[in-house]
Amino acid sequence: MGVTAMIPGMTFQQLKDEANSRWKEIWDGNAARLEIMLLCPRKERKLLELHGDMIDHGQPVMGIFHRPRAEAELISEQGFDPKSASFQFVNISNADMGPWMQQLVTQEGWLRSTVEIAPVPFTLDIPNQRPFEKHSILCFRHPSLPPLERYFLPYPIHALVGKAFVSLPRRQAAELARQQAEILGVGLAAPEPEIVEVPVVENKPEPVVEEVDATSELESAFIAEMVPEEAAQVALPTAPESESVALPEVKEEASVALPGVEESESPVAPPTTDESVPLPSGEQEVDDMPAIEREFRNLIQELLDAGVDPSEMMSDARLEDINERALAQNFETWPVFMQMVS
Repeated sequence: MGVTAMIPGMTFQQLKDEANSRWKEIWDGNAARLEIMLLCPRKERKLLELHGDMIDHGQPVMGIFHRPRAEAELISEQGFDPKSASFQFVNISNADMGPWMQQLVTQEGWLRSTVEIAPVPFTLDIPNQRPFEKHSILCFRHPSLPPLERYFLPYPIHALVGKAFVSLPRRQAAELARQQAEILGVGLAAPEPEIVEVPVVENKPEPVVEEVDATSELESAFIAEMVPEEAAQVALPTAPESESVALPEVKEEASVALPGVEESESPVAPPTTDESVPLPSGEQEVDDMPAIEREFRNLIQELLDAGVDPSEMMSDARLEDINERALAQNFETWPVFMQMVS
């Protein structure tokens, strides 16, 4: 399975020029590539953005969505409502186009045709418009959308600027994608931290060196020299033993202990204070959530409480209206949607 990365403000030409430095060995500059156009209902655009997460492919697949503005009238003249669909241009290798479109064609019934890419007439006065030659490319559309014969662009396909959704072919490329863009894939496991064993060092007690007091040794030697070796022994006269006289025994008087009077102390009531300590008042949290995000969350929660399946929420008209306004405010609703329904 692939890993989808979103890189803002890119063109197909820029992605090709920086492919070797971005994806290194993943990119094969000699592989033949082509450009195709995909038309899907606007409510299913998020599924098309992450289509590469469910497909095995060998080379990076690059997709850029284009939203017609001034040229929308030219599309409406063909009987095609430009507000009902999302228009994506995909740059893909020839070998990966089959696996990329197999599920959409066989299981969802997408239809294959060709569409002519033509420059916008200069009468519309679009800034920085660039002329290019008309050419036809393959077009795959959802069965609910009518066919489209001609699509108008102010620039060539390789010069369209927008959010580039790049699907990298291997999960080993996820680290490269994180360094360059925001990872939109769900379910990538975080790398486990490496456990490093730290050697245990035993603290050996330092030997205690007893200091010899040099002063005490000198004093002992000096005293030993002053005392003579043979000391004269003088016999002292012994006193006669004194006669011991027996004294009459005196009977001990019995002492009567008087009962003591226990002093009773009256209990002293602890002082009471009427002072009340004011409790700190908690600060109210400031809700800085954008209004469009709060409205989106409330609607998703309402649908969840009503028991609506997440796969059927995209068909709700209210959700489509919020997605339109969120897209205009550059607010990505898909991560919030996945967080609430998972």
